[in-house]
Amino acid sequence: MAIKISKKYVPNLKEKYMCEKHKLFFKQKLNEWKKEIIKSNNQAIYNNDLDDNSTSADIIDQASSYTEKNVEMRTINRQIKLVTKIDRALKKIQNNTYGYCEETGEPIGIKRLIARPIATLCIAAQEKHENNEKVYVDA
Repeated sequence: MAIKISKKYVPNLKEKYMCEKHKLFFKQKLNEWKKEIIKSNNQAIYNNDLDDNSTSADIIDQASSYTEKNVEMRTINRQIKLVTKIDRALKKIQNNTYGYCEETGEPIGIKRLIARPIATLCIAAQEKHENNEKVYVDA
């Protein structure tokens, strides 16, 4: 039997962690997010093709246009990476590993996943990871 949830449904802590309702909620949330990103990327690419100032006689217009395109392309590249992370999260929902820390195996937590549905580490592991990065940056 297929489980359905209302559009207003939010997972709560009284339910069993990562029950079918939770997985469906996050699957819908992730798919919606992915659709929005793809739509905005397509829009940005389309708009980028329309306003091409690189043939402008004014060197400042050309430089400005080049800089804007560069920023837009970096944004699009970041969003492509985000789509990859969303796809990874959707795959984890399929194989029932979504919502569990990749380092400790502990639950990541509903609140954290609602805030960051692509989270792969629990807060303790994430803090440890960030502290290790900080050590390398400071060194």
